[in-house]
Amino acid sequence: MRMDLLQKKHFMKRNPKTLNKTLQLRFLNRLSRLLGNGYTLLESLEVMKWDKQLAATASDIISLLKDGIPINHAFEKVAFSKTITSYLYLVSIDGDIQSSLEKCITMYKQQLDYTTKFQQTIRYPLFLLSTFILLMYFIKQSVLPSFVDLFETSASHSTTLTISLLLIDILTTGTFIGIGIVLLTLLVWLFVKQQLPIEKQITIYSRVPFYRNIKRIQTSFQFAIYFSSLLKTGMSIKEILQLIASQNKLPILAYYATLMTEELTKGIHLSSLIQQLPLLEKQLSSIIQKNVDAATLEKDLAIYADWLMEELHQKVSKTISLIQPIFFVILASFIIFIYISLMWPMFQLIQTI
Repeated sequence: MRMDLLQKKHFMKRNPKTLNKTLQLRFLNRLSRLLGNGYTLLESLEVMKWDKQLAATASDIISLLKDGIPINHAFEKVAFSKTITSYLYLVSIDGDIQSSLEKCITMYKQQLDYTTKFQQTIRYPLFLLSTFILLMYFIKQSVLPSFVDLFETSASHSTTLTISLLLIDILTTGTFIGIGIVLLTLLVWLFVKQQLPIEKQITIYSRVPFYRNIKRIQTSFQFAIYFSSLLKTGMSIKEILQLIASQNKLPILAYYATLMTEELTKGIHLSSLIQQLPLLEKQLSSIIQKNVDAATLEKDLAIYADWLMEELHQKVSKTISLIQPIFFVILASFIIFIYISLMWPMFQLIQTI
């Protein structure tokens, strides 16, 4: 008993030193290569202890696995990403760790690539936005008062000046309010999201332009990959849905699986319900409806999951690539608007000289 407590205490001391995202990907890649070379899971983890950066994590996972903890929970306890642990959940069911790891690596690498590309894309626009906000503040505090002083002697142009000042003030105030609303909305969503019922979350996701399409493809991919992997085990459709509903890493998928289980109990075909679910592609309904053979359905869903992964990659890449052009057009429009608003009364004044 005392030894168990000491081991747990030792584990808790080391656990805060978790791997960053890049090292998590390296860990998965090395584990996959070792498994592909014929090593068992525990042997692979022992070999990975040769790398000083991965040694502590590998040791912790070995200890957890030897205590009988499933692989997905073991990776979760050492703070691996939810994307990784949700895939490894399949390993604890179908035992096909090599296949699950390969899919996990592909998806997680794409996720890291999207994050890196987004950070690189947004860096310059954020710098320009900060500069633009400072410029607007300078114009409002220094330039506009000078304009007022300049035009005080020209009463005939007071209307023109008033309109220009009003337009600039509306733009400045509107920009600050807009940025404030966006930041406040994001902060509120981060804190409130976990408190909202899953039905409400799905409703919100379904109403957000652009993001709803990405979320639909992502959820459909998760459904297809889970379903096709579990079909290999020989489970019935109802057993698969109950198993998906019992996991807690993908709450939308769990909620949809619960609905599907209830509909099957009522004797309603699965395909008819899928067509009514906003975050699942309608093509899934067609695939399930036309297949009565489990082997064929498993193959079709696996292929469809690969296509969804490709489509998700294209859509996310396209969305990220549009950020800079859209931002530059909006920023250029604001600058032109301010320039015209400032120059308009000046041109009026010059014509009277």
